[in-house]
Amino acid sequence: MTGTAPPRIFAPTRRLAARRRALALQAAPEAARYLMADMAEDVIERLGFLRHVPQRALLIGMIDPMLAQHLQSLGAAVTLADPATGWDDELPFPDQGFDFIASLGTLDTVNDLPGALIHIRNALAPGGLALASFSGAGSLPALREAMLAADGDRPAPRLHPAVDVRAGGQLLQRAGWANPVVDSRSLEVRFRSLDSLVADLRAQALGNVLASPGPILSRSQLATARAAFGTGTVERFEILTLSGWKRPSVA
Repeated sequence: MTGTAPPRIFAPTRRLAARRRALALQAAPEAARYLMADMAEDVIERLGFLRHVPQRALLIGMIDPMLAQHLQSLGAAVTLADPATGWDDELPFPDQGFDFIASLGTLDTVNDLPGALIHIRNALAPGGLALASFSGAGSLPALREAMLAADGDRPAPRLHPAVDVRAGGQLLQRAGWANPVVDSRSLEVRFRSLDSLVADLRAQALGNVLASPGPILSRSQLATARAAFGTGTVERFEILTLSGWKRPSVA
C-alpha cells in the first residue's frame, strides 16, 4: 500500500448506521435475506468443490446461519464479525492464522478496497483460502433507470459505483492473493413496487451510504420514480466473488 489516502466515496458513519439498521430489521421473521442466503450457499458449494476443510474460520458480514453451522459441522472454530458491531475492514485484523476467511456483502462500501483485501490476506494462515462476495457492477438496472427518470436532466449520485470482473482481478493481483479467481453471477428478484425493493435493500444493508449522496427526492420525483419502476418488475443483482489463497510458507 502507498501512503496516498484513498478517495472518500463512502461515509463511514452512514455505512455504520445502515448496517445497524439492517441488523435490527433482520429481527423480523419476514425480513429479506435472499442475498445472504445465496452467498452462503455459494460459499458452501465452493468449499466442497475445492475440498477445503477449515479448522479456523472468520466470517465477516451478516452471515446466514447455515454457513456457520456447516463449518462447525466440519469441525471448524468459527468467528463472526460485522461492521455494525465494531469490525473495521480497513484496519489490520486483530487476530490472524485463519485458514478460511469469507467476507460477504461488506467490501462494496469500503473506501480502501485494495487495503481491505490485503488485510484479509495477512490474516490468513499460509495455505489459507479467502472468499469475498458483494454486489458488483450491473446490479439494480431497473432502480438506476427509475432514478434517472426521477432526476431528469440533472442526475444525482444515488447508487454506488461498483466493481466489475476485470477490476476485481486487478485488485486481487494488487493485494497479493495467490491463484486469484473472479466471477460474477446474477440473482433476479421480482418486486411488486419500488417501495418493496427499497425495503429489501435496507434490510440487507444495501442502502445509499455515499459521502455525497445527492438531494432527497421530492414528492413529484418520487412519484416519477415509482411509475418508472412499475409493478411486478424483475430486478437483477450481480454478485461478484473474489477468491484466492495465501501462499504456503517456504521451508
